[in-house]
Amino acid sequence: MTAQTPYFDASSSQDATGALDQQLIDAEVDSLPPPAPPKFGSTAARLLFAVSLVLIAFNLRPIFPSLSVVLPEVIRDTGLSTVGASLLTTLPVLCLGVFAPFAPGLAQRYGAEKTLAGALLLLALGTALRGVDTVWLLFFGTFAAGAAIAVSNVLLPGVVKRDFPEHAAIMTGLYTMALCGGSAAAAGLTLPMEHVLGSWQAALAAWAVPAFVVLLIFFPQALRLKSQSAHKGFRVEGLWRDRLAWQVTLFTGLQSALAYCVFGWLAPMLRERGFEPTVAGGIVSLSVMVQVVTCLGIPSLAVRCRDQRGVNVALVFCATVGLLGMMFAPTWSVLFWAAMQGIGQGGLIAAAMMVIVLRASDSHVAAHLSGMAQGVGYVLAAVGPLLFGLIRGWTGSFDAAALLVVAIGLGAGLAGAGAGRKLHVDVRTVEPGSGKS
Repeated sequence: MTAQTPYFDASSSQDATGALDQQLIDAEVDSLPPPAPPKFGSTAARLLFAVSLVLIAFNLRPIFPSLSVVLPEVIRDTGLSTVGASLLTTLPVLCLGVFAPFAPGLAQRYGAEKTLAGALLLLALGTALRGVDTVWLLFFGTFAAGAAIAVSNVLLPGVVKRDFPEHAAIMTGLYTMALCGGSAAAAGLTLPMEHVLGSWQAALAAWAVPAFVVLLIFFPQALRLKSQSAHKGFRVEGLWRDRLAWQVTLFTGLQSALAYCVFGWLAPMLRERGFEPTVAGGIVSLSVMVQVVTCLGIPSLAVRCRDQRGVNVALVFCATVGLLGMMFAPTWSVLFWAAMQGIGQGGLIAAAMMVIVLRASDSHVAAHLSGMAQGVGYVLAAVGPLLFGLIRGWTGSFDAAALLVVAIGLGAGLAGAGAGRKLHVDVRTVEPGSGKS
Protein backbone atom coordinates (compact mmCIF):
# COMPACT_ATOMS: atom_id res chain seq x y z
CA MET A 1 0.00 0.00 0.00
CA THR A 2 1.28 3.46 -0.90
CA ALA A 3 2.23 5.73 1.96
CA GLN A 4 0.10 8.84 2.18
CA THR A 5 1.48 12.36 2.01
CA PRO A 6 0.93 14.36 5.23
CA TYR A 7 -2.00 16.74 4.96
CA PHE A 8 -1.49 20.48 4.68
CA ASP A 9 -4.61 22.58 5.28
CA ALA A 10 -4.39 25.14 2.52
CA SER A 11 -7.60 26.77 3.69
CA SER A 12 -6.38 27.55 7.19
CA SER A 13 -5.04 30.92 6.07
CA GLN A 14 -8.34 32.08 4.63
CA ASP A 15 -11.76 32.84 6.03
CA ALA A 16 -13.85 29.70 6.04
CA THR A 17 -16.79 31.62 4.65
CA GLY A 18 -14.78 32.00 1.43
CA ALA A 19 -14.49 28.23 1.01
CA LEU A 20 -17.39 28.08 -1.43
CA ASP A 21 -15.18 28.99 -4.39
CA GLN A 22 -12.94 25.97 -3.70
CA GLN A 23 -15.64 23.82 -5.31
CA LEU A 24 -14.67 25.28 -8.69
CA ILE A 25 -11.86 23.24 -10.23
CA ASP A 26 -10.06 24.61 -13.28
CA ALA A 27 -9.93 21.86 -15.90
CA GLU A 28 -7.45 23.94 -17.95
CA VAL A 29 -4.88 24.30 -15.20
CA ASP A 30 -2.46 22.01 -17.12
CA SER A 31 -2.67 24.10 -20.30
CA LEU A 32 0.45 25.80 -21.67
CA PRO A 33 0.32 28.66 -22.30
CA PRO A 34 -2.25 29.20 -19.53
CA PRO A 35 -5.53 30.65 -20.79
CA ALA A 36 -5.90 34.37 -20.19
CA PRO A 37 -9.11 35.87 -18.79
CA PRO A 38 -11.17 37.62 -21.47
CA LYS A 39 -11.01 41.39 -21.86
CA PHE A 40 -14.43 42.97 -21.52
CA GLY A 41 -15.10 46.27 -23.19
CA SER A 42 -17.43 47.52 -20.49
CA THR A 43 -19.02 46.67 -17.16
CA ALA A 44 -22.24 45.83 -19.00
CA ALA A 45 -20.41 43.31 -21.21
CA ARG A 46 -18.81 41.72 -18.15
CA LEU A 47 -22.18 41.49 -16.40
CA LEU A 48 -23.80 39.97 -19.49
CA PHE A 49 -21.05 37.35 -19.64
CA ALA A 50 -21.55 36.48 -15.96
CA VAL A 51 -25.30 36.16 -16.42
CA SER A 52 -24.73 33.95 -19.45
CA LEU A 53 -22.57 31.52 -17.46
CA VAL A 54 -25.21 31.26 -14.73
CA LEU A 55 -27.92 30.65 -17.35
CA ILE A 56 -25.80 27.92 -18.94
CA ALA A 57 -25.64 26.24 -15.52
CA PHE A 58 -29.45 26.41 -15.31
CA ASN A 59 -29.66 24.31 -18.50
CA LEU A 60 -27.33 21.51 -17.37
CA ARG A 61 -29.87 19.50 -15.33
CA PRO A 62 -33.42 19.68 -16.81
CA ILE A 63 -32.97 16.63 -19.06
CA PHE A 64 -32.81 14.36 -15.99
CA PRO A 65 -35.97 15.13 -13.96
CA SER A 66 -38.03 16.22 -16.99
CA LEU A 67 -37.95 12.66 -18.33
CA SER A 68 -38.54 11.11 -14.92
CA VAL A 69 -41.84 12.85 -14.24
CA VAL A 70 -43.36 11.73 -17.57
CA LEU A 71 -41.68 8.32 -17.69
CA PRO A 72 -44.92 6.33 -17.17
CA GLU A 73 -46.43 8.12 -20.19
CA VAL A 74 -43.27 7.51 -22.23
CA ILE A 75 -43.42 3.79 -21.45
CA ARG A 76 -47.13 3.66 -22.24
CA ASP A 77 -46.92 5.47 -25.58
CA THR A 78 -43.64 4.06 -26.93
CA GLY A 79 -44.02 0.48 -25.72
CA LEU A 80 -40.62 0.63 -24.05
CA SER A 81 -39.89 -2.27 -21.73
CA THR A 82 -38.65 -1.63 -18.22
CA VAL A 83 -35.18 -2.51 -19.46
CA GLY A 84 -35.49 0.09 -22.23
CA ALA A 85 -36.76 2.70 -19.80
CA SER A 86 -33.89 1.91 -17.41
CA LEU A 87 -31.38 2.34 -20.23
CA LEU A 88 -33.00 5.64 -21.21
CA THR A 89 -32.71 7.07 -17.69
CA THR A 90 -29.14 5.78 -17.38
CA LEU A 91 -27.81 6.93 -20.76
CA PRO A 92 -27.15 10.61 -19.93
CA VAL A 93 -25.45 9.69 -16.65
CA LEU A 94 -23.17 7.29 -18.50
CA CYS A 95 -22.36 10.06 -20.98
CA LEU A 96 -21.19 12.26 -18.10
CA GLY A 97 -18.43 9.77 -17.35
CA VAL A 98 -17.54 8.81 -20.92
CA PHE A 99 -17.25 12.31 -22.41
CA ALA A 100 -15.91 14.32 -19.44
CA PRO A 101 -12.24 13.37 -20.18
CA PHE A 102 -12.45 14.99 -23.63
CA ALA A 103 -13.34 18.45 -22.31
CA PRO A 104 -9.84 19.74 -21.40
CA GLY A 105 -8.44 18.77 -24.82
CA LEU A 106 -11.29 20.52 -26.63
CA ALA A 107 -10.73 23.64 -24.54
CA GLN A 108 -6.99 23.61 -25.27
CA ARG A 109 -7.68 23.46 -29.00
CA TYR A 110 -10.69 25.77 -29.38
CA GLY A 111 -10.84 27.73 -26.13
CA ALA A 112 -13.13 27.04 -23.20
CA GLU A 113 -15.76 29.64 -24.16
CA LYS A 114 -16.10 28.42 -27.76
CA THR A 115 -16.21 24.82 -26.57
CA LEU A 116 -18.97 25.74 -24.12
CA ALA A 117 -20.89 27.44 -26.93
CA GLY A 118 -20.62 24.30 -29.08
CA ALA A 119 -21.73 22.13 -26.16
CA LEU A 120 -24.70 24.43 -25.54
CA LEU A 121 -25.74 24.10 -29.19
CA LEU A 122 -25.50 20.31 -28.95
CA LEU A 123 -27.50 20.36 -25.71
CA ALA A 124 -30.26 22.45 -27.28
CA LEU A 125 -30.47 20.23 -30.37
CA GLY A 126 -30.40 17.02 -28.34
CA THR A 127 -33.12 18.28 -26.01
CA ALA A 128 -35.26 19.30 -28.98
CA LEU A 129 -34.85 15.86 -30.59
CA ARG A 130 -36.39 14.27 -27.51
CA GLY A 131 -39.66 15.81 -28.63
CA VAL A 132 -39.73 13.91 -31.93
CA ASP A 133 -42.20 11.03 -31.79
CA THR A 134 -39.59 8.38 -32.61
CA VAL A 135 -37.98 6.13 -30.02
CA TRP A 136 -34.50 6.08 -31.56
CA LEU A 137 -34.45 9.89 -31.72
CA LEU A 138 -35.51 9.99 -28.08
CA PHE A 139 -32.43 7.90 -27.25
CA PHE A 140 -30.16 9.81 -29.64
CA GLY A 141 -31.28 13.19 -28.35
CA THR A 142 -30.71 12.03 -24.77
CA PHE A 143 -27.25 10.77 -25.74
CA ALA A 144 -26.32 14.06 -27.45
CA ALA A 145 -27.58 16.15 -24.54
CA GLY A 146 -25.69 13.96 -22.05
CA ALA A 147 -22.44 14.37 -23.99
CA ALA A 148 -22.91 18.15 -24.08
CA ILE A 149 -23.56 18.30 -20.35
CA ALA A 150 -20.46 16.20 -19.66
CA VAL A 151 -18.22 18.72 -21.43
CA SER A 152 -19.97 21.70 -19.83
CA ASN A 153 -19.76 20.15 -16.35
CA VAL A 154 -15.98 20.04 -16.64
CA LEU A 155 -15.31 23.44 -18.24
CA LEU A 156 -17.93 25.79 -16.81
CA PRO A 157 -16.67 25.84 -13.17
CA GLY A 158 -13.14 26.71 -14.29
CA VAL A 159 -14.37 29.50 -16.57
CA VAL A 160 -16.42 30.96 -13.71
CA LYS A 161 -13.41 30.87 -11.38
CA ARG A 162 -10.88 32.15 -13.95
CA ASP A 163 -12.93 34.99 -15.40
CA PHE A 164 -14.37 36.26 -12.10
CA PRO A 165 -11.67 35.57 -9.49
CA GLU A 166 -12.61 38.54 -7.33
CA HIS A 167 -16.22 37.35 -7.14
CA ALA A 168 -15.59 33.60 -7.14
CA ALA A 169 -17.64 32.83 -4.02
CA ILE A 170 -20.64 34.83 -5.26
CA MET A 171 -20.44 33.29 -8.72
CA THR A 172 -20.15 29.81 -7.19
CA GLY A 173 -23.29 30.43 -5.16
CA LEU A 174 -25.18 31.63 -8.23
CA TYR A 175 -23.82 28.70 -10.26
CA THR A 176 -24.98 26.23 -7.59
CA MET A 177 -28.42 27.80 -7.28
CA ALA A 178 -28.80 27.77 -11.07
CA LEU A 179 -28.00 24.05 -11.23
CA CYS A 180 -30.57 23.26 -8.53
CA GLY A 181 -33.05 25.73 -10.02
CA GLY A 182 -32.92 24.01 -13.40
CA SER A 183 -33.52 20.62 -11.80
CA ALA A 184 -36.36 21.88 -9.63
CA ALA A 185 -38.03 23.71 -12.51
CA ALA A 186 -37.92 20.63 -14.74
CA ALA A 187 -39.33 18.42 -11.98
CA GLY A 188 -42.14 20.82 -11.10
CA LEU A 189 -43.10 22.28 -14.49
CA THR A 190 -42.77 19.46 -17.03
CA LEU A 191 -46.15 17.89 -16.24
CA PRO A 192 -48.03 21.21 -16.26
CA MET A 193 -46.39 21.95 -19.61
CA GLU A 194 -47.54 18.54 -20.85
CA HIS A 195 -51.12 19.50 -20.01
CA VAL A 196 -50.78 22.89 -21.73
CA LEU A 197 -48.88 21.69 -24.80
CA GLY A 198 -50.84 18.47 -25.21
CA SER A 199 -48.11 15.80 -25.16
CA TRP A 200 -45.08 14.64 -23.20
CA GLN A 201 -43.01 14.98 -26.38
CA ALA A 202 -43.72 18.70 -26.54
CA ALA A 203 -43.05 19.06 -22.82
CA LEU A 204 -39.63 17.42 -23.14
CA ALA A 205 -38.75 19.47 -26.22
CA ALA A 206 -39.81 22.69 -24.47
CA TRP A 207 -36.67 22.51 -22.34
CA ALA A 208 -34.67 23.21 -25.49
CA VAL A 209 -36.14 26.73 -25.56
CA PRO A 210 -34.14 28.15 -22.61
CA ALA A 211 -31.01 26.47 -23.99
CA PHE A 212 -31.52 28.10 -27.40
CA VAL A 213 -32.21 31.48 -25.75
CA VAL A 214 -28.96 31.30 -23.76
CA LEU A 215 -27.14 30.18 -26.92
CA LEU A 216 -28.33 33.31 -28.74
CA ILE A 217 -26.96 35.42 -25.88
CA PHE A 218 -23.70 33.56 -25.31
CA PHE A 219 -22.63 32.54 -28.81
CA PRO A 220 -21.76 36.07 -30.06
CA GLN A 221 -19.76 36.68 -26.87
CA ALA A 222 -17.83 33.41 -27.28
CA LEU A 223 -17.00 34.22 -30.91
CA ARG A 224 -15.62 37.64 -29.97
CA LEU A 225 -13.27 36.22 -27.35
CA LYS A 226 -9.77 35.48 -28.59
CA SER A 227 -8.50 32.00 -27.79
CA GLN A 228 -5.02 30.60 -28.19
CA SER A 229 -4.05 27.05 -29.00
CA ALA A 230 -2.52 25.27 -26.01
CA HIS A 231 -1.21 21.87 -25.05
CA LYS A 232 -1.12 19.79 -21.92
CA GLY A 233 1.99 20.77 -19.98
CA PHE A 234 1.85 18.93 -16.66
CA ARG A 235 1.63 15.29 -15.64
CA VAL A 236 0.44 13.80 -12.37
CA GLU A 237 1.99 10.40 -11.71
CA GLY A 238 0.73 7.71 -9.36
CA LEU A 239 -2.88 8.87 -9.07
CA TRP A 240 -4.50 5.68 -10.33
CA ARG A 241 -2.47 3.58 -7.89
CA ASP A 242 -3.37 5.64 -4.85
CA ARG A 243 -5.88 4.20 -2.38
CA LEU A 244 -7.13 7.61 -1.20
CA ALA A 245 -7.76 8.70 -4.80
CA TRP A 246 -9.95 5.65 -5.31
CA GLN A 247 -11.86 6.39 -2.11
CA VAL A 248 -12.54 9.91 -3.37
CA THR A 249 -13.64 8.45 -6.71
CA LEU A 250 -15.95 5.88 -5.11
CA PHE A 251 -17.44 8.51 -2.82
CA THR A 252 -18.10 10.79 -5.79
CA GLY A 253 -19.59 7.98 -7.87
CA LEU A 254 -21.78 6.40 -5.21
CA GLN A 255 -23.27 9.66 -3.97
CA SER A 256 -24.00 10.49 -7.61
CA ALA A 257 -25.63 7.07 -8.05
CA LEU A 258 -27.99 7.95 -5.20
CA ALA A 259 -28.74 11.35 -6.77
CA TYR A 260 -29.53 9.90 -10.18
CA CYS A 261 -31.77 7.22 -8.70
CA VAL A 262 -33.78 10.16 -7.33
CA PHE A 263 -33.67 12.06 -10.64
CA GLY A 264 -34.59 9.00 -12.68
CA TRP A 265 -37.11 7.10 -10.58
CA LEU A 266 -38.43 9.08 -7.61
CA ALA A 267 -41.35 10.61 -9.49
CA PRO A 268 -42.55 7.26 -10.98
CA MET A 269 -42.15 5.64 -7.56
CA LEU A 270 -44.24 8.34 -5.87
CA ARG A 271 -46.90 7.97 -8.55
CA GLU A 272 -47.07 4.25 -7.81
CA ARG A 273 -47.60 5.13 -4.15
CA GLY A 274 -50.75 7.00 -5.18
CA PHE A 275 -49.59 10.59 -5.58
CA GLU A 276 -51.01 12.61 -8.44
CA PRO A 277 -48.43 13.13 -11.21
CA THR A 278 -48.11 16.88 -10.62
CA VAL A 279 -47.81 16.36 -6.87
CA ALA A 280 -45.07 13.75 -7.40
CA GLY A 281 -43.19 16.22 -9.58
CA GLY A 282 -43.63 18.91 -6.96
CA ILE A 283 -42.17 16.66 -4.25
CA VAL A 284 -39.11 16.00 -6.40
CA SER A 285 -38.83 19.75 -7.02
CA LEU A 286 -38.99 20.43 -3.28
CA SER A 287 -36.25 17.91 -2.56
CA VAL A 288 -34.01 19.51 -5.18
CA MET A 289 -34.60 23.06 -3.97
CA VAL A 290 -33.72 22.07 -0.39
CA GLN A 291 -30.36 20.94 -1.76
CA VAL A 292 -29.36 24.56 -2.25
CA VAL A 293 -29.14 25.14 1.52
CA THR A 294 -26.57 22.45 2.30
CA CYS A 295 -24.82 22.73 -1.05
CA LEU A 296 -23.98 26.34 -0.16
CA GLY A 297 -23.37 25.71 3.53
CA ILE A 298 -21.26 22.55 3.60
CA PRO A 299 -18.04 24.05 2.15
CA SER A 300 -17.69 26.46 5.08
CA LEU A 301 -18.36 23.66 7.53
CA ALA A 302 -15.99 21.26 5.77
CA VAL A 303 -12.94 23.52 6.02
CA ARG A 304 -13.59 24.22 9.71
CA CYS A 305 -13.64 20.54 10.67
CA ARG A 306 -10.52 18.62 11.63
CA ASP A 307 -11.41 16.20 8.84
CA GLN A 308 -14.52 15.47 6.77
CA ARG A 309 -15.29 11.89 7.83
CA GLY A 310 -18.17 12.73 10.14
CA VAL A 311 -19.68 15.25 7.73
CA ASN A 312 -19.57 12.81 4.81
CA VAL A 313 -21.12 9.93 6.74
CA ALA A 314 -23.86 12.12 8.25
CA LEU A 315 -24.82 13.45 4.81
CA VAL A 316 -24.93 9.93 3.34
CA PHE A 317 -27.21 8.89 6.22
CA CYS A 318 -29.61 11.78 5.57
CA ALA A 319 -29.76 11.19 1.82
CA THR A 320 -30.23 7.42 2.17
CA VAL A 321 -32.78 7.47 4.99
CA GLY A 322 -34.67 10.30 3.31
CA LEU A 323 -35.07 8.27 0.12
CA LEU A 324 -36.13 5.18 2.07
CA GLY A 325 -38.66 7.32 3.94
CA MET A 326 -40.21 8.46 0.68
CA MET A 327 -40.43 4.83 -0.40
CA PHE A 328 -42.04 3.37 2.73
CA ALA A 329 -43.10 5.97 5.32
CA PRO A 330 -46.76 7.08 5.54
CA THR A 331 -47.67 9.32 2.64
CA TRP A 332 -48.52 12.23 4.96
CA SER A 333 -44.85 12.38 6.01
CA VAL A 334 -43.31 12.33 2.53
CA LEU A 335 -42.57 16.07 2.50
CA PHE A 336 -40.42 15.65 5.61
CA TRP A 337 -38.46 12.80 4.04
CA ALA A 338 -38.12 14.73 0.78
CA ALA A 339 -36.60 17.65 2.67
CA MET A 340 -34.29 15.30 4.57
CA GLN A 341 -33.14 13.67 1.34
CA GLY A 342 -32.53 17.08 -0.21
CA ILE A 343 -30.47 18.20 2.77
CA GLY A 344 -28.30 15.10 2.53
CA GLN A 345 -27.99 15.06 -1.25
CA GLY A 346 -27.22 18.75 -1.57
CA GLY A 347 -24.55 18.43 1.08
CA LEU A 348 -23.08 15.40 -0.69
CA ILE A 349 -22.74 17.31 -3.95
CA ALA A 350 -20.68 19.96 -2.17
CA ALA A 351 -18.77 17.45 -0.03
CA ALA A 352 -17.73 15.41 -3.05
CA MET A 353 -16.32 18.50 -4.74
CA MET A 354 -14.64 19.68 -1.55
CA VAL A 355 -12.82 16.43 -0.80
CA ILE A 356 -11.31 16.55 -4.29
CA VAL A 357 -9.76 19.92 -3.45
CA LEU A 358 -8.84 19.07 0.15
CA ARG A 359 -7.19 15.76 -0.75
CA ALA A 360 -5.05 17.40 -3.46
CA SER A 361 -1.71 19.08 -2.77
CA ASP A 362 -2.00 21.59 -5.64
CA SER A 363 -4.33 22.74 -8.41
CA HIS A 364 -2.83 20.32 -10.95
CA VAL A 365 -3.49 17.32 -8.70
CA ALA A 366 -7.00 18.63 -8.01
CA ALA A 367 -7.77 18.80 -11.75
CA HIS A 368 -6.49 15.27 -12.37
CA LEU A 369 -8.25 13.89 -9.30
CA SER A 370 -11.44 15.60 -10.47
CA GLY A 371 -11.03 14.00 -13.90
CA MET A 372 -10.62 10.57 -12.33
CA ALA A 373 -13.55 11.09 -9.97
CA GLN A 374 -15.84 12.29 -12.76
CA GLY A 375 -14.75 9.85 -15.46
CA VAL A 376 -14.90 6.71 -13.31
CA GLY A 377 -17.43 8.05 -10.82
CA TYR A 378 -20.16 8.88 -13.32
CA VAL A 379 -19.79 5.54 -15.07
CA LEU A 380 -20.27 3.94 -11.64
CA ALA A 381 -23.16 6.31 -10.92
CA ALA A 382 -24.94 5.14 -14.08
CA VAL A 383 -25.32 1.69 -12.54
CA GLY A 384 -27.61 3.13 -9.84
CA PRO A 385 -30.62 4.23 -11.93
CA LEU A 386 -30.11 1.27 -14.28
CA LEU A 387 -30.42 -1.30 -11.47
CA PHE A 388 -33.21 0.69 -9.81
CA GLY A 389 -35.34 0.39 -12.95
CA LEU A 390 -34.38 -3.21 -13.63
CA ILE A 391 -35.37 -4.23 -10.10
CA ARG A 392 -38.75 -2.56 -10.68
CA GLY A 393 -39.17 -4.58 -13.87
CA TRP A 394 -38.06 -7.89 -12.34
CA THR A 395 -40.17 -7.65 -9.17
CA GLY A 396 -43.14 -5.57 -10.29
CA SER A 397 -42.64 -2.90 -7.63
CA PHE A 398 -40.03 -0.51 -6.28
CA ASP A 399 -39.93 -2.11 -2.82
CA ALA A 400 -36.98 -4.41 -3.51
CA ALA A 401 -34.97 -1.43 -4.80
CA ALA A 402 -34.62 -0.44 -1.15
CA LEU A 403 -31.87 -3.05 -0.89
CA LEU A 404 -30.00 -1.25 -3.67
CA VAL A 405 -30.46 2.09 -1.89
CA VAL A 406 -29.07 0.63 1.34
CA ALA A 407 -26.12 -0.93 -0.51
CA ILE A 408 -25.30 2.36 -2.25
CA GLY A 409 -25.63 4.21 1.04
CA LEU A 410 -23.31 1.82 2.88
CA GLY A 411 -20.75 2.00 0.09
CA ALA A 412 -20.91 5.79 -0.05
CA GLY A 413 -20.58 6.00 3.73
CA LEU A 414 -17.49 3.79 3.81
CA ALA A 415 -15.89 5.61 0.86
CA GLY A 416 -16.80 8.97 2.38
CA ALA A 417 -15.14 8.01 5.66
CA GLY A 418 -11.96 7.11 3.77
CA ALA A 419 -12.08 10.18 1.52
CA GLY A 420 -12.64 12.43 4.52
CA ARG A 421 -9.33 11.58 6.20
CA LYS A 422 -6.90 14.46 6.75
CA LEU A 423 -4.41 13.34 4.09
CA HIS A 424 -3.26 14.18 0.60
CA VAL A 425 -3.15 11.71 -2.27
CA ASP A 426 0.40 10.40 -2.73
CA VAL A 427 1.26 11.52 -6.26
CA ARG A 428 3.94 13.47 -8.12
CA THR A 429 3.32 16.54 -10.28
CA VAL A 430 5.78 16.66 -13.19
CA GLU A 431 6.48 20.05 -14.73
CA PRO A 432 6.83 20.34 -18.53
CA GLY A 433 10.25 19.57 -19.92
CA SER A 434 11.91 19.17 -16.54
CA GLY A 435 10.93 15.69 -15.44
CA LYS A 436 10.94 17.13 -11.91
CA SER A 437 8.08 17.51 -9.48
